[in-house]
Amino acid sequence: MFSTTIAGSLPKPVWLAEPSKLWAPWRLAGGELETAKDDATLLALKLQEDCGIDIVSDGEQSRQHFVHGFLENVAGIDFAHKVEMGIRADRYKAMVPTVTGALALKGRVHAREARLARAHTRHKLKFTLPGPMTIADTIADAYYGDRAKMAMAFAALLNEEARALAADGIDVIQLDEPAFNVYPQDVEDWGIAALHRAIEGLTCTTAVHICYGYGIKANIDWKATLGNEWRQYEAIFPALNASRIDQVSVECRNSRVPLHLLARLDRKDVLVGVIDVATDVVETPQEVAAVIAEAMKYVAKERIIACTNCGMAPMRGDVAFAKLQALGRGAALARQKFG
Repeated sequence: MFSTTIAGSLPKPVWLAEPSKLWAPWRLAGGELETAKDDATLLALKLQEDCGIDIVSDGEQSRQHFVHGFLENVAGIDFAHKVEMGIRADRYKAMVPTVTGALALKGRVHAREARLARAHTRHKLKFTLPGPMTIADTIADAYYGDRAKMAMAFAALLNEEARALAADGIDVIQLDEPAFNVYPQDVEDWGIAALHRAIEGLTCTTAVHICYGYGIKANIDWKATLGNEWRQYEAIFPALNASRIDQVSVECRNSRVPLHLLARLDRKDVLVGVIDVATDVVETPQEVAAVIAEAMKYVAKERIIACTNCGMAPMRGDVAFAKLQALGRGAALARQKFG
């Protein structure tokens, strides 16, 4: 009861990449970089296990960015001539590659880190992939001419890699779709269909993560415009509840999401975000348990998994580690209180 996991990313060690920065530049190259990525992956596993995290991940240590880490292994994309593009409905600008031809995988994308992680933990292992809608919102298109068509092409590639990851021994495959909170009509029109294409044929547990973004200034500023109640989830939860996805990961801690909306996910396991990644203030175990208790009013306790609100990639390492400890201890406290 109240198993724990993280949304996906953890900060990278200072010897691997520039700290406290999204899209942080690598500090090594060539074979040294690959070895350092392996070391960072093992360290991420160890830290999660020490903090009482039940369903661990590689912490996305081998990826500079959760979307581009996948795209770098896709043919038909021009990374040499990046363009500036507004993403998440122009919430912020980013330098992105461009789709210039038919998409295809160059080969396996995440085999190295997945197999390394599987060989070095006995915990359940989760692996995260960018969702097709979010990819389509984080790349320029000079080939398909239609976001939905391009997203479905990416969904087919994601499915190819997801099937291989499952064969590598991954227990949970999670698709990250922050764009779902931005384009609710697209979620209904083609977003769920793209998710279904991405998970087609998988027998492992599947999850989708939908949040309000990393704890960076652009996202924090956007949240400040959303008013006293954040009701984006209200528009998309019915479609998600009817989908074939097993788990839905949502942001709860320090958000203005009315938690009664969680009742709309009565067919799903819910990864309840109990750790705020937009502040360096470390939660107490009591605060973590309190969010779990509030979620229990609307979600059966057997279906609650305690999680972080979003990825921790831009955070300070010491803060992230303290928050992981709070997550593990808070879930343990909730088991004592409510088990």
